[in-house]
Amino acid sequence: MSVAVIDACIDVSRCHPPRLLDVVRWQPHARGRLEEAALQLCAEKGFGATSVAEIAERAELTERTFFRHFADKREVLFSGQQELNETLMKAVEQAPDSVSPLHAVGAGLDAVVALFVDRWQPARRRQAVIDATPALQERELAKLASLVTALSDTLSRRGVPATTARLTAELGVAVFKVAFERWIGAGDDDAGRGRADLGRLIHVMLGELASIITHG
Repeated sequence: MSVAVIDACIDVSRCHPPRLLDVVRWQPHARGRLEEAALQLCAEKGFGATSVAEIAERAELTERTFFRHFADKREVLFSGQQELNETLMKAVEQAPDSVSPLHAVGAGLDAVVALFVDRWQPARRRQAVIDATPALQERELAKLASLVTALSDTLSRRGVPATTARLTAELGVAVFKVAFERWIGAGDDDAGRGRADLGRLIHVMLGELASIITHG
């Protein structure tokens, strides 16, 4: 019985034990199992035809456990967004004061790359589901827009003028988006990992962007 259940009971004798199904189905790494189950089912049936109940069942967990981790089934596919945002903003904030706004964003993108180590297969499968589902495409665009806003605000706190901060944030997110698309589209190697290197692709995109800015 959990501490929360015990604390909620004034009279211990009146406490009811948790349902047997909850005990049997409790397993470690529930969040990751739910994400994997969702990817499998969406690939098999499509996002619209996949229910929360089916995701929980495939993961051998309960719907209650699902909703402890995710607000709805869409959030399963965007569960890494907060960690990405936090990692990016922290690295930009900690970049040396002497570097340009674009170099600060580059440092942030370098930090983000670490989140995708050994994640090529799940990232590719997730993107396939999003590309096949208009509602998820809209949600992804909204998430990217919120990332631009957060990045712009972070640059502003570094003393970057508002217009420069916004333009740099837009360019930085565009660089990440194009590099990410090329990364998942490059195919895999014999070990099932991405053939391309996401970090290298980001640096190539940043270099091309700098060339465009400098030479037109």
